[in-house]
Amino acid sequence: MPSESLRFETLEALKNSPKGKLNYSPDWLEKGEDILAGCVEVSSLSPLSGQILKRLSPRPLLKTRSLSSCVRDTSPEVSEGLSAGASVPISPRQISSPPPVSLHAEDDEQKAGEIQEESVVSPVASPPPAISVLSPRATQMAGCIRMCERKHKAKAKVELSLRLEQQERLVATVSSCESEQLKRYEELMELKQRQEYQSMRDMMEKETQESLGRQEKLREEHRHRMKILNLRLREAEQQRLREAELERQRQVEGRERHRAINAIQEEVLQLNQLLQPRPSTQTDPALDHTPYITRGNQLCSQVSDVVPASADGQFPSVEDLTVAERALQEMRSLVRNLQGEEAQAAERKRKEQDEEEEKKKRHEELKAQQEEQKKTAARSAKEKAKKEGLQTGADESTLKWYSALQDAANQCAQACDELSRAKDTQTKKLKMELQKAATTPVSQIANISGAPLKEAFEKIDKLLSSRPVTSAGKTVSASQHPQGLEFVSYKLAEKFVKQGEEEVASNHSAAFPIAAVASGIWELHPKIGELILAHLHKKCPYAVPHYPPMERGTSVEDYQKILGYRVDDSKVEGQDSFLKRMSGMIRLYAAIIQMRWPYTGKQGPHPHGLNHGWRWLAQILNMEPLADITATILFDFLEVCGNALMKLYRGQFWKLILLIYEEYFPRYFEDIFLINCKFHQLTSGEDICFYQPFGLSI
Repeated sequence: MPSESLRFETLEALKNSPKGKLNYSPDWLEKGEDILAGCVEVSSLSPLSGQILKRLSPRPLLKTRSLSSCVRDTSPEVSEGLSAGASVPISPRQISSPPPVSLHAEDDEQKAGEIQEESVVSPVASPPPAISVLSPRATQMAGCIRMCERKHKAKAKVELSLRLEQQERLVATVSSCESEQLKRYEELMELKQRQEYQSMRDMMEKETQESLGRQEKLREEHRHRMKILNLRLREAEQQRLREAELERQRQVEGRERHRAINAIQEEVLQLNQLLQPRPSTQTDPALDHTPYITRGNQLCSQVSDVVPASADGQFPSVEDLTVAERALQEMRSLVRNLQGEEAQAAERKRKEQDEEEEKKKRHEELKAQQEEQKKTAARSAKEKAKKEGLQTGADESTLKWYSALQDAANQCAQACDELSRAKDTQTKKLKMELQKAATTPVSQIANISGAPLKEAFEKIDKLLSSRPVTSAGKTVSASQHPQGLEFVSYKLAEKFVKQGEEEVASNHSAAFPIAAVASGIWELHPKIGELILAHLHKKCPYAVPHYPPMERGTSVEDYQKILGYRVDDSKVEGQDSFLKRMSGMIRLYAAIIQMRWPYTGKQGPHPHGLNHGWRWLAQILNMEPLADITATILFDFLEVCGNALMKLYRGQFWKLILLIYEEYFPRYFEDIFLINCKFHQLTSGEDICFYQPFGLSI
């Protein structure tokens, strides 16, 4: 139909019109926006505005000019511009638009929707605002639009309130429905739970009945199996008893055979001892024991092989017993044959005894002649040594001093003999406590210095002063026994020398702290110094110096003990061990004569100072040197005490060193190679560096 086609064309035209292009939002009220907010655009004059202004009548133009001149600047340039604008077209660039006002025409034929009046801008720095001129139709349209907006806003508010009420009613209805549905759901869940609980109870009752049935069946099976097992156990017990009886009988028989074989083995071993050569027939070349010994060893091995190990729990068999008996019979025959040969050898031996006695007599005569020759050679050696200026022993004064010290030590030992040999428990306990109190502080002195060294010195001083001392958690004093002080002094001096013999021998630097304590105790208690020298001379006679000669009637072992060797069960210690012990004691003696206790209050001379060291060195050089020992003690003494002697005697000491190198060394150069190399530095001009004692930092 024509009307329908026109309708669509009209709608298409409205769609393409400026109003049709506007965007209308249905949610403008909820968002708080204006309904025409999207339509506010900045208005501008089209390029055809100049032609429109030309066609306008002069009257409105003059009116506009008069209005513009009233408001803005009335300069001649502006009037000329306005007159020119009436005849010449105005370009869009020369027009400054005021704040925009949209003009919407309802007529579809009119295409120019909005017109603005030209505003002339004066060249003044701050121009006044322009006045926009609207037509009455545009003003009417603007008013209509605003009224339409108010109606739409009111209508939207009413509809919004209605919609809110409808939503509230809908929410209330839905809420009530949901609550009802929730109640129905809870009832349904409770019903299901009851049904499940009932089904579980039924199932558990059924399983209980079934388990009771199975248990009853298992009980029946268990009772049946127990009967079978009891029968088997009775049979097994009977079988075990039969086997135990058989095993007991077998062991009894085996032990009997074992005892028999052990007796056979013992007899075979005893007979084998008889096959060994006796001292009386050992030197008889006619009697050869080797075949008998070889066969006897074979028989012993044969018997040992048939004897089983006791740890394995085995017993010899009847065949083993038979083999052992045959070996015993053969061993007896061997012994009988050997005894017959020994009897024949004894006859020959008795015939040769007379000849041996004659040979012994001749041998004794020859030995006496050799001893006489040795004595003659010794006397000639002494005479030769006297001619050359060297002695074979110590001076008489030195020997007297040595004997006096030994007598004092023996008297001290006899004085405390009652305490040393005490048998009652109380006295023995006191003796052990006193001995520990005396020896423990000395044992603790090695490389210590400072407060520990001073503490050890004070303990020893208190003990020797008969004051109470704590040792191993017990308090003890030398005054608790009449012989306590003598016993403590003797044991203390013995311990000092033993430390030199053992500790200093393995650790040379330990000589100085031990010597410092010994020197300080010597100053406060002079008797201790005499006992230390006595023990030192007894264990090391070379500290006197003294080379004890072997007297008549003295055995070799006793003479070796006098020389300082250790003899245990007729076994003499090795030379290296002997030299090491002598070296330790000589080093201790060399340290004592130069060390002083730094905390002593006395300022007197040293109780046994460096003058005794010079005397010892002079006497040792005046004596004939001995192999090994002289070189060792001379080297150790000079290494420890050489620096102190050099500072005290200066030139005399260097003369003594040259004497040792030039005259004393050649006598036993091969035994003193180490010292020779040490002192070779003296003649070669190299630096001489003797052993410096450590500085006590107490």
